[in-house]
Amino acid sequence: MYQVKRQCRSEFVPIRNLTYHVQVWGEPAPDKVPLVMVHGWMDVAASYQFVVDAFAHDHYIIAPDWRGYGKTPAGGADNFWFPDYLADLDFLLDHYAPGQPVNLVGHSMGGNVVMLYGGVRPERIRRLVNLEGFGMPATRPAQAPGRFASWMDELKKLHAGEMALKAYDSADGVARRLMKTNPRLGQDKADWLARHWAAETPDGKWAILGDAAHKVTNAQLYRVEEVLEIYKRLTMPVLAVEASDNSLDQWWNGKFTLAEYHERLKVVPQVEVARIEDAGHMMHHDQPADLATLIERFIA
Repeated sequence: MYQVKRQCRSEFVPIRNLTYHVQVWGEPAPDKVPLVMVHGWMDVAASYQFVVDAFAHDHYIIAPDWRGYGKTPAGGADNFWFPDYLADLDFLLDHYAPGQPVNLVGHSMGGNVVMLYGGVRPERIRRLVNLEGFGMPATRPAQAPGRFASWMDELKKLHAGEMALKAYDSADGVARRLMKTNPRLGQDKADWLARHWAAETPDGKWAILGDAAHKVTNAQLYRVEEVLEIYKRLTMPVLAVEASDNSLDQWWNGKFTLAEYHERLKVVPQVEVARIEDAGHMMHHDQPADLATLIERFIA
C-alpha cells in the first residue's frame, strides 16, 4: 500500500451548524502563508495526500471535507446548494486565517468554488489555483421549468431510495472501482485511497463517504453572465491547470468545450494556463509530483 510521507491530523470545526472535518498538514508559522486545498465532487480531503507528499517545502495545509463528504455530515440535507460551499469556505477561513490572505487551491467542483469565492472575497486570497474547475455549459431561461421539474423528480427518487450509492463487499472492491474509473491510478494508491474514500459499515460492506443527495440536479440554472462578472473581480494571480486528457469533450459531447472555457478565462485580470501531461481529470492522483511543482512555483 502507498506509504504516506507527511502525516496529517484531523480537526473538527463548528461551521454553520455542522461539525466540519478538516485535515491539516504542518504547523502555522509567521513566515507561512496558509495553503487551503478543497476537493471536488465525490472526493475527500485525503485525496490531496499524494500532492502534499510531493511538495519540496514544508507548508501549513488546510483541507476540509465538504459538507456531506468524508467525515463531515450532511446535516440532514436532501440536496446541496452551491452558495453554501462559498459560505462554508468563508467560515473556515475565519477560523484558520482570520485577517490573513491564503493561497487557495480547488479541484473540479472545488475549483468552481474557489473561482467564485475569489471574486467575491478577493482580499482573502493571495494566489488562486484552479484544477479543472471548468464551470458548466451555458443555460437559457427557457430551461428553468424543466430544471425545476427534474429537481423535484430526483428528490422523490432520492427519498424512495432509488439514488443510493453502491456499497462494496470490501475495501479491495472500492480500490478496483477507483482504478476502473481512473486507469492511471496504481494499485498502491488505490488501496490507500479506498480506505479514505469509503468506510466499513456494521454489516461488513464498504460505503462511499459521499451523501447520495449530491447526485440531485441543482434546481438553479448555471448563469454564465453572473459567473463572468465574478471572474472579473479576481484581483489575485490565478493559475488554471488542465490535464492533457480533455475531460470536457468526454463529459459534454460538444455542449461545452475547452475553447469556451478558455474564452471565459479571458475576463480574469491575471491568469496563467498550465497543462499536466499524461493525466486525466484526477491529476492530483495521476501526476502529483508535477502538480506539486506547479503549485509551489506559482505560490512562491
